[in-house]
Amino acid sequence: MLKEFREFAMKGNVVDLAVGVIIGAAFGAIVTSLVGDFIMPVIGAITGGLDFSNYFTGLSKAVTATNLADAKKQGAVLAWGSFMTLTLNFIIIAFVLFMVIRAMNTLKRKDEAAPAALPKPTRQEELLTEIRDLLKKS
Repeated sequence: MLKEFREFAMKGNVVDLAVGVIIGAAFGAIVTSLVGDFIMPVIGAITGGLDFSNYFTGLSKAVTATNLADAKKQGAVLAWGSFMTLTLNFIIIAFVLFMVIRAMNTLKRKDEAAPAALPKPTRQEELLTEIRDLLKKS
């Protein structure tokens, strides 16, 4: 069983998938930083210094805190600001992936559009072509 597992784990597809997951996690961290450290502060500055990560709605009267961490300790909250931030993360990741796939498809189309050079006909093929053309004329 250990031998079968080793063979399965060393197949190219499994290794490729593992590399993809690791790169995806790193890319996700970069996008999270981009959104949290660059985009959301700019949006917050435009909207008057608002911090979206602390936007929430208390679901009970016991929630009186003004920041999300303390509000969660007091009771159930609807953290819609965090949801907005994560949704923005998703949109950015989806857009970047769309652009990468679009670029790959463009390159693939260019490769497919380039016609392969036809090999030069042999002397025998040239003679047969001439004979065919002469027969058509007569």
